[in-house]
Amino acid sequence: MTVSIRSLFLKIFLWFWATVIATGIALIATWIILQPKNVLVQSQTTLADTAWVSGTSVVDALERQGPSVAAGYVKQLSRRTHLKSCLFDASGNVIAGSDCTAFGDIGANAITSDAPAFSMKHGFARIVMKLRGKSGREYIYGVEALEHRGPPPGIGPSGFLLRWSVAFLVSGLICYLLTRYLTAPVLRLREASQHLAAGDLSTRAAAGMERRRDELGSLVRDFNAMAARIEELVSRQRQLIYDISHELRSPLARLNVALDLGRQRKGNDPAFDHMEQDIECLNDMIERLLTVARLDTSATPIAMAQLNLTELVSQIVRSADFELQERAGAVRLSSQDQYFVQGNAELLHSAIENVIRNAVRYTGPGNSVDVLLESANDATLGFVRLIVRDYGQGVPESELANIFQPFYRVADDRNRESGGTGLGLAIADRVIRIHGGTIKARNAAPHGFEVEILLPQMASLNSPKL
Repeated sequence: MTVSIRSLFLKIFLWFWATVIATGIALIATWIILQPKNVLVQSQTTLADTAWVSGTSVVDALERQGPSVAAGYVKQLSRRTHLKSCLFDASGNVIAGSDCTAFGDIGANAITSDAPAFSMKHGFARIVMKLRGKSGREYIYGVEALEHRGPPPGIGPSGFLLRWSVAFLVSGLICYLLTRYLTAPVLRLREASQHLAAGDLSTRAAAGMERRRDELGSLVRDFNAMAARIEELVSRQRQLIYDISHELRSPLARLNVALDLGRQRKGNDPAFDHMEQDIECLNDMIERLLTVARLDTSATPIAMAQLNLTELVSQIVRSADFELQERAGAVRLSSQDQYFVQGNAELLHSAIENVIRNAVRYTGPGNSVDVLLESANDATLGFVRLIVRDYGQGVPESELANIFQPFYRVADDRNRESGGTGLGLAIADRVIRIHGGTIKARNAAPHGFEVEILLPQMASLNSPKL
Protein backbone atom coordinates (compact mmCIF):
# COMPACT_ATOMS: atom_id res chain seq x y z
CA MET A 1 0.00 0.00 0.00
CA THR A 2 2.90 2.38 0.81
CA VAL A 3 4.40 1.80 -2.63
CA SER A 4 1.04 2.55 -4.30
CA ILE A 5 0.54 5.80 -2.41
CA ARG A 6 4.12 6.82 -3.18
CA SER A 7 3.47 6.05 -6.84
CA LEU A 8 0.37 8.23 -6.98
CA PHE A 9 2.17 11.03 -5.11
CA LEU A 10 5.02 10.90 -7.61
CA LYS A 11 2.60 11.08 -10.56
CA ILE A 12 0.74 14.08 -9.14
CA PHE A 13 4.07 15.74 -8.27
CA LEU A 14 5.41 15.26 -11.79
CA TRP A 15 2.16 16.44 -13.37
CA PHE A 16 2.27 19.56 -11.20
CA TRP A 17 5.77 20.51 -12.31
CA ALA A 18 4.95 19.62 -15.91
CA THR A 19 2.08 22.12 -15.67
CA VAL A 20 4.34 24.82 -14.22
CA ILE A 21 7.05 24.28 -16.85
CA ALA A 22 4.62 24.09 -19.77
CA THR A 23 2.83 27.24 -18.60
CA GLY A 24 6.15 29.08 -18.30
CA ILE A 25 7.22 27.99 -21.76
CA ALA A 26 3.87 29.07 -23.18
CA LEU A 27 4.20 32.52 -21.57
CA ILE A 28 7.73 32.99 -22.90
CA ALA A 29 6.79 31.73 -26.37
CA THR A 30 3.76 33.99 -26.64
CA TRP A 31 5.80 36.93 -25.35
CA ILE A 32 8.35 36.40 -28.08
CA ILE A 33 5.88 35.55 -30.83
CA LEU A 34 3.50 38.40 -30.07
CA GLN A 35 6.27 40.97 -29.50
CA PRO A 36 5.73 43.72 -32.10
CA LYS A 37 8.55 43.71 -34.64
CA ASN A 38 8.95 47.49 -34.53
CA VAL A 39 9.25 47.79 -30.74
CA LEU A 40 13.04 47.75 -30.80
CA VAL A 41 13.19 50.32 -33.59
CA GLN A 42 10.67 52.54 -31.81
CA SER A 43 12.63 52.30 -28.56
CA GLN A 44 15.89 53.21 -30.28
CA THR A 45 14.33 56.17 -32.07
CA THR A 46 12.59 57.48 -28.97
CA LEU A 47 15.66 57.09 -26.76
CA ALA A 48 17.91 58.63 -29.42
CA ASP A 49 15.68 61.69 -29.69
CA THR A 50 15.58 62.02 -25.92
CA ALA A 51 19.38 61.65 -25.67
CA TRP A 52 20.01 64.23 -28.40
CA VAL A 53 17.73 66.85 -26.82
CA SER A 54 18.96 66.37 -23.24
CA GLY A 55 22.61 65.95 -24.35
CA THR A 56 22.54 69.19 -26.33
CA SER A 57 21.26 71.01 -23.24
CA VAL A 58 23.96 69.46 -21.01
CA VAL A 59 26.76 70.35 -23.49
CA ASP A 60 25.42 73.89 -23.77
CA ALA A 61 25.35 74.27 -19.97
CA LEU A 62 28.90 72.91 -19.76
CA GLU A 63 30.37 75.33 -22.31
CA ARG A 64 28.49 78.34 -20.95
CA GLN A 65 28.53 77.80 -17.17
CA GLY A 66 31.04 75.05 -16.42
CA PRO A 67 31.15 71.42 -15.26
CA SER A 68 29.37 71.99 -11.94
CA VAL A 69 26.29 73.41 -13.64
CA ALA A 70 26.34 70.58 -16.18
CA ALA A 71 26.55 68.00 -13.34
CA GLY A 72 23.62 69.65 -11.55
CA TYR A 73 21.65 69.63 -14.78
CA VAL A 74 22.31 65.87 -15.19
CA LYS A 75 21.12 65.16 -11.63
CA GLN A 76 17.98 67.23 -12.14
CA LEU A 77 17.30 65.46 -15.41
CA SER A 78 17.63 62.04 -13.71
CA ARG A 79 15.12 63.00 -10.97
CA ARG A 80 12.63 64.46 -13.40
CA THR A 81 12.71 61.89 -16.23
CA HIS A 82 14.03 58.75 -14.47
CA LEU A 83 16.86 58.66 -17.01
CA LYS A 84 20.49 58.23 -15.97
CA SER A 85 22.85 60.20 -18.16
CA CYS A 86 26.59 60.79 -18.30
CA LEU A 87 28.72 63.24 -20.28
CA PHE A 88 32.24 62.28 -21.42
CA ASP A 89 34.93 64.16 -23.30
CA ALA A 90 36.22 62.89 -26.65
CA SER A 91 38.70 60.62 -24.87
CA GLY A 92 36.03 58.95 -22.69
CA ASN A 93 36.72 60.79 -19.42
CA VAL A 94 33.67 61.57 -17.29
CA ILE A 95 32.68 65.23 -17.18
CA ALA A 96 29.21 65.02 -15.55
CA GLY A 97 27.17 62.19 -14.05
CA SER A 98 27.73 59.36 -11.57
CA ASP A 99 28.18 55.59 -11.87
CA CYS A 100 29.01 55.90 -15.55
CA THR A 101 30.84 52.57 -15.90
CA ALA A 102 27.68 50.98 -17.41
CA PHE A 103 28.38 52.95 -20.60
CA GLY A 104 31.93 51.62 -20.91
CA ASP A 105 31.29 48.95 -23.55
CA ILE A 106 29.14 50.93 -25.93
CA GLY A 107 30.98 54.18 -25.11
CA ALA A 108 34.10 52.80 -26.75
CA ASN A 109 32.08 52.06 -29.88
CA ALA A 110 30.73 55.62 -29.95
CA ILE A 111 34.25 57.09 -29.77
CA THR A 112 35.30 55.29 -32.94
CA SER A 113 32.05 55.75 -34.81
CA ASP A 114 29.81 58.66 -35.60
CA ALA A 115 26.64 56.54 -35.37
CA PRO A 116 24.86 56.23 -32.00
CA ALA A 117 25.49 52.94 -30.14
CA PHE A 118 22.40 51.26 -28.66
CA SER A 119 22.13 48.26 -26.28
CA MET A 120 19.43 46.48 -24.27
CA LYS A 121 20.63 44.55 -21.24
CA HIS A 122 18.93 43.31 -18.05
CA GLY A 123 15.84 45.35 -18.86
CA PHE A 124 17.76 48.63 -19.31
CA ALA A 125 17.99 50.45 -22.63
CA ARG A 126 21.23 52.44 -23.18
CA ILE A 127 22.35 54.75 -25.98
CA VAL A 128 25.63 56.57 -26.46
CA MET A 129 26.17 59.26 -29.15
CA LYS A 130 28.63 61.91 -30.22
CA LEU A 131 27.61 65.55 -29.73
CA ARG A 132 29.39 68.70 -30.97
CA GLY A 133 29.23 71.86 -28.89
CA LYS A 134 29.03 75.43 -30.18
CA SER A 135 32.74 75.69 -29.53
CA GLY A 136 33.38 72.91 -32.00
CA ARG A 137 34.57 70.41 -29.40
CA GLU A 138 33.23 66.81 -29.47
CA TYR A 139 31.65 65.09 -26.50
CA ILE A 140 30.24 61.62 -25.77
CA TYR A 141 26.81 61.55 -24.15
CA GLY A 142 25.12 58.40 -22.79
CA VAL A 143 21.53 57.84 -21.56
CA GLU A 144 20.13 54.83 -19.69
CA ALA A 145 16.42 54.23 -18.97
CA LEU A 146 16.39 53.70 -15.19
CA GLU A 147 12.97 52.08 -14.98
CA HIS A 148 10.05 51.19 -17.20
CA ARG A 149 6.51 52.09 -16.24
CA GLY A 150 3.49 50.66 -18.01
CA PRO A 151 3.47 48.12 -20.82
CA PRO A 152 6.23 48.06 -23.40
CA PRO A 153 5.58 50.09 -26.51
CA GLY A 154 3.09 48.35 -28.74
CA ILE A 155 1.85 46.01 -25.95
CA GLY A 156 -1.57 47.01 -24.60
CA PRO A 157 -4.04 45.35 -22.21
CA SER A 158 -5.25 43.05 -25.00
CA GLY A 159 -1.70 41.73 -25.43
CA PHE A 160 -1.40 40.90 -21.75
CA LEU A 161 -4.86 39.32 -21.77
CA LEU A 162 -3.93 37.16 -24.76
CA ARG A 163 -0.70 35.99 -23.12
CA TRP A 164 -2.38 35.02 -19.85
CA SER A 165 -5.24 33.36 -21.76
CA VAL A 166 -2.67 31.10 -23.45
CA ALA A 167 -1.14 30.31 -20.04
CA PHE A 168 -4.53 29.43 -18.55
CA LEU A 169 -5.39 27.35 -21.62
CA VAL A 170 -2.17 25.31 -21.38
CA SER A 171 -2.47 24.76 -17.62
CA GLY A 172 -6.18 23.94 -17.95
CA LEU A 173 -5.46 21.37 -20.67
CA ILE A 174 -2.82 19.63 -18.56
CA CYS A 175 -5.09 19.64 -15.48
CA TYR A 176 -7.90 18.19 -17.61
CA LEU A 177 -5.65 15.39 -18.84
CA LEU A 178 -4.58 14.68 -15.25
CA THR A 179 -8.22 14.60 -14.15
CA ARG A 180 -9.10 12.20 -16.97
CA TYR A 181 -6.13 10.02 -16.10
CA LEU A 182 -7.19 9.76 -12.44
CA THR A 183 -10.98 9.63 -12.80
CA ALA A 184 -11.44 7.48 -15.94
CA PRO A 185 -10.74 4.21 -14.05
CA VAL A 186 -13.04 5.32 -11.23
CA LEU A 187 -15.89 6.08 -13.64
CA ARG A 188 -15.45 2.75 -15.44
CA LEU A 189 -15.33 0.96 -12.11
CA ARG A 190 -18.53 2.74 -11.07
CA GLU A 191 -20.22 1.64 -14.30
CA ALA A 192 -19.09 -1.95 -13.74
CA SER A 193 -20.37 -1.90 -10.15
CA GLN A 194 -23.77 -0.66 -11.38
CA HIS A 195 -23.97 -3.57 -13.84
CA LEU A 196 -22.97 -5.94 -11.04
CA ALA A 197 -25.63 -4.50 -8.72
CA ALA A 198 -28.21 -4.88 -11.51
CA GLY A 199 -27.56 -8.64 -11.60
CA ASP A 200 -24.99 -8.98 -14.37
CA LEU A 201 -22.52 -11.06 -12.38
CA SER A 202 -20.23 -11.56 -15.38
CA THR A 203 -19.33 -7.87 -15.38
CA ARG A 204 -15.65 -7.07 -14.96
CA ALA A 205 -13.69 -3.85 -15.09
CA ALA A 206 -11.69 -3.32 -18.29
CA ALA A 207 -8.64 -5.57 -18.45
CA GLY A 208 -6.44 -2.67 -19.52
CA MET A 209 -6.98 -0.94 -16.18
CA GLU A 210 -5.65 -3.98 -14.32
CA ARG A 211 -2.21 -3.34 -15.79
CA ARG A 212 -1.87 0.02 -14.06
CA ARG A 213 0.93 -0.04 -11.50
CA ASP A 214 -0.72 2.24 -8.93
CA GLU A 215 -3.43 2.03 -6.32
CA LEU A 216 -6.17 2.48 -8.97
CA GLY A 217 -4.89 -0.62 -10.73
CA SER A 218 -4.92 -2.46 -7.40
CA LEU A 219 -8.50 -1.32 -6.82
CA VAL A 220 -9.56 -2.63 -10.24
CA ARG A 221 -7.86 -5.99 -9.61
CA ASP A 222 -9.55 -6.28 -6.21
CA PHE A 223 -12.92 -5.41 -7.75
CA ASN A 224 -12.56 -8.05 -10.47
CA ALA A 225 -11.52 -10.64 -7.89
CA MET A 226 -14.54 -9.75 -5.75
CA ALA A 227 -16.90 -9.92 -8.76
CA ALA A 228 -15.50 -13.31 -9.78
CA ARG A 229 -15.95 -14.63 -6.24
CA ILE A 230 -19.53 -13.33 -6.03
CA GLU A 231 -20.36 -14.88 -9.40
CA GLU A 232 -18.92 -18.20 -8.26
CA LEU A 233 -20.83 -18.20 -4.96
CA VAL A 234 -24.14 -17.20 -6.54
CA SER A 235 -23.71 -19.76 -9.34
CA ARG A 236 -23.06 -22.48 -6.80
CA GLN A 237 -26.11 -21.44 -4.80
CA ARG A 238 -28.32 -21.47 -7.88
CA GLN A 239 -26.96 -24.82 -8.99
CA LEU A 240 -27.54 -26.21 -5.50
CA ILE A 241 -31.16 -25.04 -5.56
CA TYR A 242 -31.62 -26.59 -8.99
CA ASP A 243 -30.06 -29.91 -7.94
CA ILE A 244 -32.04 -30.14 -4.70
CA SER A 245 -35.30 -29.26 -6.44
CA HIS A 246 -34.62 -31.83 -9.12
CA GLU A 247 -33.77 -34.55 -6.60
CA LEU A 248 -36.95 -33.87 -4.59
CA ARG A 249 -39.11 -34.93 -7.53
CA SER A 250 -38.34 -38.64 -7.05
CA PRO A 251 -39.36 -38.78 -3.34
CA LEU A 252 -42.53 -36.84 -4.17
CA ALA A 253 -43.38 -39.29 -6.93
CA ARG A 254 -42.94 -42.17 -4.48
CA LEU A 255 -45.13 -40.36 -1.93
CA ASN A 256 -47.90 -40.11 -4.54
CA VAL A 257 -47.65 -43.86 -5.18
CA ALA A 258 -47.70 -44.55 -1.43
CA LEU A 259 -50.75 -42.31 -1.06
CA ASP A 260 -52.64 -44.25 -3.74
CA LEU A 261 -51.71 -47.57 -2.09
CA GLY A 262 -52.86 -46.27 1.28
CA ARG A 263 -56.25 -45.31 -0.12
CA GLN A 264 -56.64 -48.71 -1.73
CA ARG A 265 -55.92 -50.46 1.57
CA LYS A 266 -57.59 -48.09 4.05
CA GLY A 267 -60.26 -46.48 1.92
CA ASN A 268 -61.04 -42.81 1.84
CA ASP A 269 -59.73 -40.93 4.84
CA PRO A 270 -59.60 -37.14 5.44
CA ALA A 271 -55.92 -37.51 6.36
CA PHE A 272 -55.20 -38.74 2.85
CA ASP A 273 -56.86 -35.63 1.40
CA HIS A 274 -54.61 -33.36 3.51
CA MET A 275 -51.58 -35.36 2.45
CA GLU A 276 -52.57 -35.00 -1.20
CA GLN A 277 -52.92 -31.23 -0.86
CA ASP A 278 -49.50 -30.97 0.78
CA ILE A 279 -47.89 -33.10 -1.92
CA GLU A 280 -49.50 -30.98 -4.67
CA CYS A 281 -48.25 -27.85 -2.94
CA LEU A 282 -44.72 -29.28 -2.79
CA ASN A 283 -44.91 -30.30 -6.42
CA ASP A 284 -46.02 -26.82 -7.44
CA MET A 285 -43.28 -25.20 -5.33
CA ILE A 286 -40.58 -27.46 -6.79
CA GLU A 287 -41.79 -26.82 -10.32
CA ARG A 288 -41.63 -23.06 -9.77
CA LEU A 289 -38.26 -23.34 -8.08
CA LEU A 290 -36.88 -25.28 -11.02
CA THR A 291 -38.22 -22.59 -13.32
CA VAL A 292 -36.39 -19.87 -11.33
CA ALA A 293 -33.19 -21.95 -11.30
CA ARG A 294 -33.38 -22.58 -15.06
CA LEU A 295 -33.87 -18.88 -15.74
CA ASP A 296 -30.90 -18.01 -13.52
CA THR A 297 -28.44 -20.66 -14.68
CA SER A 298 -29.37 -21.60 -18.24
CA ALA A 299 -26.89 -20.40 -20.86
CA THR A 300 -28.95 -21.79 -23.75
CA PRO A 301 -30.65 -19.03 -25.80
CA ILE A 302 -34.41 -19.00 -25.39
CA ALA A 303 -36.47 -19.42 -28.55
CA MET A 304 -38.18 -16.14 -29.44
CA ALA A 305 -40.95 -15.37 -31.89
CA GLN A 306 -43.32 -12.53 -32.67
CA LEU A 307 -46.26 -12.66 -30.27
CA ASN A 308 -49.58 -10.86 -30.08
CA LEU A 309 -49.32 -9.62 -26.50
CA THR A 310 -52.93 -8.41 -26.49
CA GLU A 311 -54.26 -11.92 -27.23
CA LEU A 312 -51.89 -13.46 -24.68
CA VAL A 313 -53.05 -11.11 -21.91
CA SER A 314 -56.70 -11.57 -22.93
CA GLN A 315 -56.46 -15.35 -22.44
CA ILE A 316 -54.98 -14.92 -18.96
CA VAL A 317 -57.56 -12.30 -17.99
CA ARG A 318 -60.48 -14.52 -19.05
CA SER A 319 -59.19 -17.38 -16.93
CA ALA A 320 -58.53 -15.18 -13.89
CA ASP A 321 -61.89 -13.44 -14.24
CA PHE A 322 -63.70 -16.78 -14.03
CA GLU A 323 -61.99 -17.50 -10.70
CA LEU A 324 -62.57 -14.03 -9.24
CA GLN A 325 -66.31 -14.14 -10.02
CA GLU A 326 -66.69 -16.57 -7.13
CA ARG A 327 -65.74 -13.66 -4.85
CA ALA A 328 -68.10 -11.20 -6.57
CA GLY A 329 -65.23 -9.50 -8.36
CA ALA A 330 -63.97 -9.16 -11.91
CA VAL A 331 -60.75 -8.87 -13.86
CA ARG A 332 -61.10 -6.09 -16.41
CA LEU A 333 -58.79 -5.60 -19.39
CA SER A 334 -58.38 -2.23 -21.10
CA SER A 335 -56.37 -2.27 -24.30
CA GLN A 336 -56.01 0.52 -26.84
CA ASP A 337 -54.69 -1.60 -29.71
CA GLN A 338 -53.11 -4.87 -30.75
CA TYR A 339 -49.52 -4.97 -29.44
CA PHE A 340 -46.76 -7.28 -30.64
CA VAL A 341 -43.52 -8.26 -28.89
CA GLN A 342 -40.61 -10.60 -29.58
CA GLY A 343 -40.63 -13.29 -26.93
CA ASN A 344 -41.22 -16.80 -25.72
CA ALA A 345 -44.96 -17.47 -25.41
CA GLU A 346 -44.67 -20.02 -22.60
CA LEU A 347 -42.42 -17.88 -20.41
CA LEU A 348 -44.35 -14.66 -20.97
CA HIS A 349 -47.62 -16.44 -20.26
CA SER A 350 -46.21 -17.75 -16.98
CA ALA A 351 -44.82 -14.35 -15.94
CA ILE A 352 -47.95 -12.32 -16.70
CA GLU A 353 -50.20 -15.02 -15.21
CA ASN A 354 -48.19 -14.93 -11.97
CA VAL A 355 -48.64 -11.15 -11.73
CA ILE A 356 -52.38 -11.22 -12.49
CA ARG A 357 -53.11 -14.19 -10.18
CA ASN A 358 -51.12 -12.46 -7.45
CA ALA A 359 -53.43 -9.45 -7.87
CA VAL A 360 -56.50 -11.72 -7.80
CA ARG A 361 -55.26 -13.30 -4.57
CA TYR A 362 -54.84 -9.99 -2.73
CA THR A 363 -57.66 -7.81 -4.07
CA GLY A 364 -60.44 -7.11 -1.58
CA PRO A 365 -63.76 -9.01 -1.68
CA GLY A 366 -66.15 -7.51 -4.21
CA ASN A 367 -63.36 -5.51 -5.85
CA SER A 368 -61.94 -5.86 -9.30
CA VAL A 369 -58.47 -6.24 -10.79
CA ASP A 370 -57.69 -3.69 -13.51
CA VAL A 371 -55.36 -4.66 -16.33
CA LEU A 372 -54.21 -1.90 -18.69
CA LEU A 373 -52.29 -2.51 -21.90
CA GLU A 374 -51.00 0.57 -23.74
CA SER A 375 -48.14 1.96 -25.80
CA ALA A 376 -45.64 3.92 -23.73
CA ASN A 377 -45.47 7.57 -24.81
CA ASP A 378 -42.90 8.96 -22.37
CA ALA A 379 -39.15 8.36 -21.97
CA THR A 380 -39.81 4.65 -22.62
CA LEU A 381 -41.13 5.26 -26.12
CA GLY A 382 -40.90 2.08 -28.18
CA PHE A 383 -42.17 -0.10 -25.33
CA VAL A 384 -45.56 -1.53 -24.53
CA ARG A 385 -46.74 -1.00 -20.95
CA LEU A 386 -48.79 -3.53 -18.97
CA ILE A 387 -50.21 -2.36 -15.63
CA VAL A 388 -51.94 -4.75 -13.23
CA ARG A 389 -53.67 -3.08 -10.29
CA ASP A 390 -55.54 -4.66 -7.38
CA TYR A 391 -57.54 -3.04 -4.56
CA GLY A 392 -56.09 -4.83 -1.58
CA GLN A 393 -54.10 -3.51 1.36
CA GLY A 394 -50.91 -2.88 -0.59
CA VAL A 395 -47.37 -3.58 0.56
CA PRO A 396 -45.28 -1.62 3.11
CA GLU A 397 -42.92 0.74 1.27
CA SER A 398 -39.92 -0.88 2.93
CA GLU A 399 -40.87 -4.24 1.38
CA LEU A 400 -41.27 -3.11 -2.25
CA ALA A 401 -37.60 -3.66 -3.11
CA ASN A 402 -37.71 -7.29 -1.92
CA ILE A 403 -40.93 -8.73 -3.30
CA PHE A 404 -39.22 -9.98 -6.49
CA GLN A 405 -36.79 -12.14 -4.48
CA PRO A 406 -37.44 -15.92 -4.36
CA PHE A 407 -39.40 -17.12 -1.30
CA TYR A 408 -39.88 -13.56 -0.07
CA ARG A 409 -43.31 -12.80 1.33
CA VAL A 410 -44.59 -9.84 3.32
CA ALA A 411 -44.58 -10.63 7.05
CA ASP A 412 -48.38 -10.45 7.37
CA ASP A 413 -48.82 -12.95 4.51
CA ARG A 414 -46.58 -15.81 5.60
CA ASN A 415 -49.35 -18.37 5.63
CA ARG A 416 -49.49 -20.55 2.57
CA GLU A 417 -53.10 -19.85 1.63
CA SER A 418 -52.69 -16.09 1.21
CA GLY A 419 -48.96 -15.73 0.69
CA GLY A 420 -48.40 -18.47 -1.91
CA THR A 421 -44.92 -19.89 -2.30
CA GLY A 422 -43.16 -16.57 -2.79
CA LEU A 423 -41.92 -17.56 -6.27
CA GLY A 424 -44.48 -16.07 -8.66
CA LEU A 425 -43.09 -12.52 -8.78
CA ALA A 426 -39.51 -13.87 -8.77
CA ILE A 427 -40.30 -15.83 -11.94
CA ALA A 428 -41.99 -12.79 -13.50
CA ASP A 429 -38.98 -10.61 -12.75
CA ARG A 430 -36.53 -13.00 -14.42
CA VAL A 431 -38.72 -13.61 -17.47
CA ILE A 432 -39.28 -9.91 -18.11
CA ARG A 433 -35.55 -9.15 -17.80
CA ILE A 434 -34.75 -11.97 -20.23
CA HIS A 435 -37.08 -10.29 -22.73
CA GLY A 436 -35.27 -6.95 -22.39
CA GLY A 437 -38.00 -5.35 -20.30
CA THR A 438 -38.46 -4.05 -16.78
CA ILE A 439 -40.89 -4.79 -13.98
CA LYS A 440 -41.55 -2.67 -10.91
CA ALA A 441 -44.15 -2.45 -8.17
CA ARG A 442 -45.68 0.42 -6.23
CA ASN A 443 -48.59 1.13 -3.95
CA ALA A 444 -51.62 2.76 -5.54
CA ALA A 445 -53.72 5.56 -4.06
CA PRO A 446 -55.94 5.52 -2.09
CA HIS A 447 -55.26 1.82 -1.54
CA GLY A 448 -54.16 -1.15 -3.56
CA PHE A 449 -51.08 -2.45 -5.30
CA GLU A 450 -49.81 -1.92 -8.85
CA VAL A 451 -47.27 -3.80 -10.96
CA GLU A 452 -45.94 -2.18 -14.15
CA ILE A 453 -44.27 -4.21 -16.91
CA LEU A 454 -42.46 -2.68 -19.89
CA LEU A 455 -41.60 -4.81 -22.93
CA PRO A 456 -39.96 -3.76 -26.23
CA GLN A 457 -42.70 -3.29 -28.80
CA MET A 458 -42.61 -4.63 -32.34
CA ALA A 459 -44.34 -3.29 -35.41
CA SER A 460 -47.51 -5.27 -36.17
CA LEU A 461 -46.49 -6.58 -39.59
CA ASN A 462 -48.70 -9.58 -39.16
CA SER A 463 -50.85 -11.18 -36.52
CA PRO A 464 -49.41 -14.63 -35.64
CA LYS A 465 -51.61 -17.07 -33.84
CA LEU A 466 -50.64 -18.30 -30.41
